[in-house]
Amino acid sequence: MKNYLSFDIGGTFIKYGIIGENAEILENDKVITPKTLEELLNTLDLISKQHPNTEGIAVSAPGAVSDEGIIKGSSAIPFIHGPNIKKLLAVRTGKAVYLENDANCAGYAEVWNGSAKGKQNVLVMVIGTGIGGAVIKDGTIHKGDNLHGGEFGYMLLTTDLESSDDVWSRIASTKALVKYVAKQKHVDFESLSGENIFELAEAGDQICMDALDRFYHFLAVGIYNLQYIYDPEVILIGGGISARDDLIDRINEKLDKIMTIIDLAKIKPNIDTCKFRQNANLLGAVYGYMKEYS
Repeated sequence: MKNYLSFDIGGTFIKYGIIGENAEILENDKVITPKTLEELLNTLDLISKQHPNTEGIAVSAPGAVSDEGIIKGSSAIPFIHGPNIKKLLAVRTGKAVYLENDANCAGYAEVWNGSAKGKQNVLVMVIGTGIGGAVIKDGTIHKGDNLHGGEFGYMLLTTDLESSDDVWSRIASTKALVKYVAKQKHVDFESLSGENIFELAEAGDQICMDALDRFYHFLAVGIYNLQYIYDPEVILIGGGISARDDLIDRINEKLDKIMTIIDLAKIKPNIDTCKFRQNANLLGAVYGYMKEYS
């Protein structure tokens, strides 16, 4: 049985784990993210040498990751953008390396052994500070010509454009929900959280109830658009909010209303939540490795 060493590089921590070929997490840990590229390579190399019997190295990272191994765009880890991380790590460790964007890795985890297992055409959207995700076409990540496949959050839901706050990420993300409620309540944004808003709504707070109704509506509108752009088998929803038991039902209520109003629409989006959360990137990176080197 083959085992793989997987890394998930984040702005604060690097998670890592030994992943089996049947999607088992055999062990996992984390270290503080280094401050320089040399320290990063040294850290990954050291962990690799501590696990000499692994088949290869799979890496999930933020940013627009090219097939060649160069991470474009920007992130909370500026020094990873520009150098060929894939090549540098392969030379340093002497092992084959797979490198992919973190949202794409999360998508691969669902295709491998999650809510999209056995499916070929899937959209995965992750709701948090913004809205991002992954496009799966014929079982493989579709990155797009400019490595922006899955950047759903840039979608416009209105023609009355006033600022960059009119994009989907800044209307229907969890952060957008918190900012909207804070504005309605005339309180500081930092004094609220998504959890607070759901708790207040359940206690009968009208502002929070109305804000959540608006939030689910905007999510449903974006999901409706995605369905008719791509026509996937399923649209999966990830991020912290996906843990809520009523999420799918609430969005489906809004989708039903849309389908009633738009009589041209005959195909209602099939939505579900992602199976994997904190370990999705580790698993998906290994699945990508297996696809690349099999």
